[in-house]
Amino acid sequence: MQFHKKRPMRLVQITHKAKGRKVALVEEPDLRLISEYGSVYELVIEALRIGGGLKQLILKNLSEELLNYDSIYGGQSNWKLLPAFDHPTDPTKLMLSGTGLTHKTSAENRQKMHQAEAEQELTDSMKMYLWGVEGGQAKKGEVGAQPEWFYKGNGTILKAHGEVLSIPHFGNDGGEEPEVAGIYINDLKGNPWRIGFATANEFSDHVMERKNYLYLAPSKIRNCSLGPELVLTDSFKEISGTVSIIRDNKVLWEQAINTGEANMSHNLDNLEYHHFKYENHRISGLGHIHFFGADAFSFGEKIILQENDVMTVEWNGMGRPLKNILKRQERSDFQINTFF
Repeated sequence: MQFHKKRPMRLVQITHKAKGRKVALVEEPDLRLISEYGSVYELVIEALRIGGGLKQLILKNLSEELLNYDSIYGGQSNWKLLPAFDHPTDPTKLMLSGTGLTHKTSAENRQKMHQAEAEQELTDSMKMYLWGVEGGQAKKGEVGAQPEWFYKGNGTILKAHGEVLSIPHFGNDGGEEPEVAGIYINDLKGNPWRIGFATANEFSDHVMERKNYLYLAPSKIRNCSLGPELVLTDSFKEISGTVSIIRDNKVLWEQAINTGEANMSHNLDNLEYHHFKYENHRISGLGHIHFFGADAFSFGEKIILQENDVMTVEWNGMGRPLKNILKRQERSDFQINTFF
């Protein structure tokens, strides 16, 4: 067994047409299957039930079966990567949400997008970021400044590594947002448990948002991606990485990215408090994927993505990069029915 006790465990979720869903421990260059459990969700629920700890439950159920990670990651296997975390039976019991204006670069990009008529006047976006700078690093037991919060959707919009992220026919644009997401489950009493973190592409419609800041909410209701690996750690101090756009097999744009508390106006405790302070966010059994904001994205550099562009997000220490291809959806009509 190649598991290193001093390094955080990293899990993947995979599926096979004949063998169904499985969870595996990353042991580069292999994946070691975990017996009995078909999802991270089920693993965590069982760990909470027996009270023995998640890592101990994983180690107890490690099998001898190894799979080649390269072939699965590259899409050349009968096994297919799933998002690093999901709800295995009911995607509506998974909430996707996030906090914005947590990074200075993000606030500056928003300031440019929503520039006030008076050239030197701060926009509401920059004011909210500065509130975070002044009061977002809450001390233990204290409540800090409230961050911007947005609803993304439920588990039906969640995509995995290698899958398509699509611009709906009514959308104006689609662009990557390279982030780290926190992964949570509420226990039977409604208490939230943080499981770990995963690489994410939150993916938003920046053109729609730029029209008017009141369009922020609908600009966020898009598909997004997570994975391929869930890192079981409490460490969220400082994380660096790279985001890139590949067009026609060439790097169109690439930039270093940074996140974690050292690069944010709010600390993790404050962001989590303001998300879970709402009772309806603490429903028993509800899973959460919460995006913590982006440090940079191509739209901020005036790059408009095109169909078939590949968006790549990689965070050091967070496992293999997350890659998704961009497509535009054809119009899908629907009809409102009535009983009258």
